[in-house]
Amino acid sequence: MTTMSDFHTDTVLEMRDLYVGYYKDLNILQGLNIKVQRNKITAVLGANGVGKSTALRAAFGFLRPNQGDILLEGESILDIATYNRILKGLAYIPQQPGVFKDMSVEENLELGGWTFRRDKKQVREKIEANYERFPILKEKRKQITGELSGGQQRMVEIGRTLMADPNMLLVDEPTAGLSKMLSEEVYEMLTALTSRDDITILLVDQEIRHALKIADYVYVLELGRNKYEGPATEFEDLEKAFWVA
Repeated sequence: MTTMSDFHTDTVLEMRDLYVGYYKDLNILQGLNIKVQRNKITAVLGANGVGKSTALRAAFGFLRPNQGDILLEGESILDIATYNRILKGLAYIPQQPGVFKDMSVEENLELGGWTFRRDKKQVREKIEANYERFPILKEKRKQITGELSGGQQRMVEIGRTLMADPNMLLVDEPTAGLSKMLSEEVYEMLTALTSRDDITILLVDQEIRHALKIADYVYVLELGRNKYEGPATEFEDLEKAFWVA
């Protein structure tokens, strides 16, 4: 598959020749290269264990690369702590739901505004902005989050993340454990964030068909390395050949 280098005209995040592992002498990522274009959805696909989630954790600062560099808006962020990456507009939505199930929807959203918690007016404005994005959350703002459906809990988590006003989201397996109908809602949410809110998304996903439908550009990994890359429209035949039983 031909790489379209001219696609990357405005790179927000770049992983450059990245070697990362959970042990210093055992790298899961082995020379990974990824560029994420502004206001687009970039999907990272591949079998289990190839390093997709590891790449996100490294980008957010949970793992330090043994070799290579990570650039945000052209600046290396290797020595920048995770909380400062948040202040620079980078946010992370993990695979496992992280909502506080014994708290109300609105209390969960308020927690997302910790970076400007002393400015109550701004916190309120961000909450209202989330209610505009997700009207169902306004209806259920006083409800205990653990009583919501899985899709609605995912919505709360995305809304809470957006309270920090990120420019870019790192999203890991957004529909893991959700039904097909709820999964559709989550993918629609992600698409709306790029089209309506101009948020850049780097998406790791096992749902190949859904990812190819919403992604603009795709990387396929194998054994921690780049195998293929290109616009999502180039992957229709590749999907049939490699992933459909």
